[in-house]
Amino acid sequence: MTAKELKRKYIGFFVKRGHKEVPSASLVPENDPTALFISAGMHPLVPYLLGEPHPMGKRLVNVQKCLRVNDVEKVGDSFHHTFLEMLGNWSLGDYWKKEAIKWSYQFLIQELNLEPKRLSVTCFTGDKDAPRDEESAKIWLSLGIPKERIYFLGKKDNWWGPVGETGPCGPDTEIFYDTGKKSCSTNCQPGCSCGKYFEIWNNVFMEYEKKVKGQSRSKFGTKVKSQEKDQEKEYQYLPLEQKNVDTGMGVERTVAILQGKDDDYQTELFTSIIQIIEELSGKRYLASNPSCSAHDRGSNKKDFEFESVRAFRIIADHLRAATFAITDGVLPSNKDRGYVVRRLIRRSVVQMMQLNIIVFRKIIPEICQQIIDIYKEPYFAEINSYEIHPIISAEIDNFLPKMHRAGKLLQTKPISGKLLFDLFQTHGLPFEVAQDLLKQWGQKIDKKIKEEYNQEFKKHQQMSREGAKKKFKSGLANHSEAVIKLHTATHLLHQALRKILGSEVKQAGSNITAERLRFDFTYSRQLTQEEINQVEKLVNEKIKENLPATWQIVSLESARKAGALAFFNQKYGEKVKVYSIGRFSKEVCAGPHVGFTSELGKFKIIKEESAGSGVRRIYGILE
Repeated sequence: MTAKELKRKYIGFFVKRGHKEVPSASLVPENDPTALFISAGMHPLVPYLLGEPHPMGKRLVNVQKCLRVNDVEKVGDSFHHTFLEMLGNWSLGDYWKKEAIKWSYQFLIQELNLEPKRLSVTCFTGDKDAPRDEESAKIWLSLGIPKERIYFLGKKDNWWGPVGETGPCGPDTEIFYDTGKKSCSTNCQPGCSCGKYFEIWNNVFMEYEKKVKGQSRSKFGTKVKSQEKDQEKEYQYLPLEQKNVDTGMGVERTVAILQGKDDDYQTELFTSIIQIIEELSGKRYLASNPSCSAHDRGSNKKDFEFESVRAFRIIADHLRAATFAITDGVLPSNKDRGYVVRRLIRRSVVQMMQLNIIVFRKIIPEICQQIIDIYKEPYFAEINSYEIHPIISAEIDNFLPKMHRAGKLLQTKPISGKLLFDLFQTHGLPFEVAQDLLKQWGQKIDKKIKEEYNQEFKKHQQMSREGAKKKFKSGLANHSEAVIKLHTATHLLHQALRKILGSEVKQAGSNITAERLRFDFTYSRQLTQEEINQVEKLVNEKIKENLPATWQIVSLESARKAGALAFFNQKYGEKVKVYSIGRFSKEVCAGPHVGFTSELGKFKIIKEESAGSGVRRIYGILE
């Protein structure tokens, strides 16, 4: 079964059971500074998991593209990826454990024809925050999974969420497929990293909200109180009024299982990319060779073969992730999301050098084109490789001289955590890239050096501005009162800009913390001080008018006909939620918002600057 067939079969199965298909969201979280990228199918649904009504109903299904920054260093084995597609179905306060578990089992056995005897499951063992999940275990027993293949594990393994610091979360029950490999030890069981068990499905029962102790709850999450800068926080888990089911099944891993392969990189999602790397390196991808397993290594030859295979995988994975991120508007840079893309590209360069590939101007366009061909529908229907590969090539050209300078220092100075951090800060050499370079020269970074690097990095973080630090600690995902107000203010700001500057103004992105809003919009020049004053004045006029914020669920076509703004070049479902602020503003938006504009206080623009070619940025606060 191909990946396309799997996705089509999955969507069809749940549509027959009353689910509505929703399109994949952008990799860049909208109005959520708590995470760099969308890392799971539930991430774009946080408002609805917390109680906002979804325009498509209570049963949803989709294929969501994800990018997981935490897995960068793990890539190189047969199944970890930074970019991946996640199949998911959701119940927003509708069905619960019995239906979710039964349907996941039926799909695997009846639709994918997996052998029941190869399936094992894990359930949450319970702790001080939540009880042992005996209910899920009993459901598995009733479906025919024997007691000896039901394992109870702790929060590290069988708890999911929240995506940010606080938010919806809960215990999960995971389904594992036995690949038939020999056990690595007597303790080998689902969750072991040896490759015997593949996690194929995860049913998350989101029945709790993680919150900071001492914070009062608001309608859609927590009401944030001020905290001392370094104050230690304690958390608690409170039952959600709306219990949700959130499931996930990785496309890449499942396709490998369905094709009888223990290596994701041997499926059609990667083989054409691997072939290009083979042609330009003169080396063969040795994934079928037993010596590629970390458990079988030992001789120099085996180590060399393993590192070569690892290089193939890192190049294919990282360039795929970079292509998707760039398509969603993230360009290589020194900050935040841009730095992740930079790390991915730079690490792939080092791995190309490991394979003696130096014709970067040839390999990058070819790989980008292959990625676009593989994912033409639904992601790249209107994207050409010429819009992507020059950006990656330019980043490589920028990196090569810096890498050579950093490489000389690595070869001439004693290796220490401080040196590695200095190379990162001065030459832009990410830690894992330096690690890869040293590995090619037969040197390893020991635990002590890594700890020293982490200490230097923490010092650097502590010296950063508090506002930048807070960026990843609050946001719309938490639905604090302050964030909800600023989110409403962005709608007023957007419409005020269009009134003062003209309809060429279109939202190009936003970022909201509890302290301020940041709003990006298309415009060809810098705003004058008079224009800034006019925009600010118009927003405050609408706040004083105490306009009501109301919403309705309509078809996308009806929303557009009614004049609702809908940008971001994103795909919407059949129905959308439209928020209106009086007769002044009307936008397609998930919400939430304040009830009336007078709740906002006074709006002030504190900065206006360029955010790239043809894009301006405004920072604003509420006083």
